[in-house]
Amino acid sequence: MIKLLALYSTPDDAEAFMTHYRDVHLPIARTIPGLVKSEVTQVAATLMGEPGNFLLAELCFEDEASYKAAMKSPENAAAGKDLMGFAGKLVTLMKGEVLDI
Repeated sequence: MIKLLALYSTPDDAEAFMTHYRDVHLPIARTIPGLVKSEVTQVAATLMGEPGNFLLAELCFEDEASYKAAMKSPENAAAGKDLMGFAGKLVTLMKGEVLDI
């Protein structure tokens, strides 16, 4: 499984951020083809490392081919455009492979 991870730092207006995230961004992101699971975690505390993390979103794709196709889709382009508009300075995007260890 391949994951696209989005780590958001704390916004100035958390309530406005969450309203946009819930009502606008998530509905767009959930249309990305090949998405098999998504999960959003609101960070309650940073126990070690850099403070200031607010939200972690995980978008799961079956395999590398599904991930690559999804990233080239118009739905992903729309999600990316929205992301940059409301959280471009707050987000770190990462890609990873789930290991069976």
